[in-house]
Amino acid sequence: MSVKASLDTANRPDEWMIEQGMAAHKLPILDQNMSNGKNFPRKKASARKLLASQSFPDSPDFMFGPIPETNPVLTGDDFVAWHEAIGGELTPVPEDSWRTVLLEKHPDMLHLLKFPYNGEPPKRLVTSKAITPNPLHFVRNHGGIPIIDKDKWDLSLDGLVQTPKRFSLNDLMDESRFPRIEKTVTMQCSGTRRIEQIGLYGGQGDEVPQAPWAEGAIGTARYVGISLKKVIKECGGLIDSAKHIELYGAETYVKDLEVGNYVVSVPWSKVKANEVLLVWEMNGEPLPKIHGYPLRVVVLGYIGARSVKWLYRIKAIKDASRAPVQSKEYLYFNQQLGKYNLRPTDGIQIQEMPVSSAIMSPWTKQAVIHVGKIRCKGWAYSGGGRWPERNMSKKGRWTWRTWEMDLPCDVEGWIEIVCRCWDNSLNTQPLNIRAAWNWGLHVTSSAHRIKVYSINKSREITRKRLDKYDQMGVPLAPLTRYEVMPVQSSDEYEVFWNTHDPRDVED
Repeated sequence: MSVKASLDTANRPDEWMIEQGMAAHKLPILDQNMSNGKNFPRKKASARKLLASQSFPDSPDFMFGPIPETNPVLTGDDFVAWHEAIGGELTPVPEDSWRTVLLEKHPDMLHLLKFPYNGEPPKRLVTSKAITPNPLHFVRNHGGIPIIDKDKWDLSLDGLVQTPKRFSLNDLMDESRFPRIEKTVTMQCSGTRRIEQIGLYGGQGDEVPQAPWAEGAIGTARYVGISLKKVIKECGGLIDSAKHIELYGAETYVKDLEVGNYVVSVPWSKVKANEVLLVWEMNGEPLPKIHGYPLRVVVLGYIGARSVKWLYRIKAIKDASRAPVQSKEYLYFNQQLGKYNLRPTDGIQIQEMPVSSAIMSPWTKQAVIHVGKIRCKGWAYSGGGRWPERNMSKKGRWTWRTWEMDLPCDVEGWIEIVCRCWDNSLNTQPLNIRAAWNWGLHVTSSAHRIKVYSINKSREITRKRLDKYDQMGVPLAPLTRYEVMPVQSSDEYEVFWNTHDPRDVED
């Protein structure tokens, strides 16, 4: 059954452009007065040779060129072409994946990239609930969505363990072997708020890692599963100084014409602390296909890229994974490194997210009518088991905190509202985007800033003017449209200059 349109569906075709202030003239005034796919394709060398022998379409240069006013914003034609070139089981994957998106996701999702699918909810729905409904949870995929029959699926655990084993889903769900865990967890993409970095300076031109995420690449869900530590213990524990755990997902992943599955690793210390879960349930339902059915990883307090979906293999290894996602992507480079001088070893592998926050209402470049206070809403989050401090929703080690406040505002005209958060370790956000900018355009952790136009109805002149607009049936928006609206009569004008000093000083 598809997601019902009755779930608060109210998007415009250009919703994403409006939310990000790129079509602010259209903003209404906010009136606050009132297949299991395992290891496919297996012949990696043949796949690379095939892809290297052909030419493919370039990615659109949306960092210096215009961002499309469409939903989906970007289509991923290059990734589609790669899958078609490899052929076989991969040919129908892009369209199959899109059908799953339409089936499982809210009809108002903002599709930043059609394939591989990247999507976030519209601003009004990001923090509308403390727990994000499954159809509204953001999605960051790196390949197609595998279609897996759970009865034919199993999980292998091998590498540097005493006794390698395979487990069915029923094995993992056997509470006599593995204690069940239920935990509320916030997951955040390291690309959250990337559009702010793109707006400042262009960065790495890879279409997929640089999808123009806004503030919605974050979500909170209630997961049910087991601790990975217990499964490793079932295999007799680690041997030979294993220090990292490699995680394999069934989605087909293409990077620099290398083809394989999605593979990353997490340190054993993280697993040992019971902070890496294997889960099969999300918000009281089996995992949606788009979120990793039948089994995925949830790494508490780490970026979403480590929480592998469609998990089919776990391997204990000595060092961090050399797979491209771990070694060549999700890297944070300092500001002196760029296209022509960086190497992967110059980057910091991103694990925990720093403290961050965002204003979800009002929207940037929106006009707000108020009576001395502007109602603001948003979220705040810190990785690594830390939590944002100050006046917000209930605290949790692994979850965001949502907030609402009435911001005193006496002025009229353009103002800037700034949201800056501290966590319980007194980490805080840099004050400006430049301080967070990096060539990879990851981790926009700077204070969130929006510009709004204040219309203060507590001021008598403003109130009377708005009443006159209403009486004459003149619309208030857009602000930049010139209106022939009498604001003073000729008599009032003469009275003023007859009772005040002249414009210029007389000798």
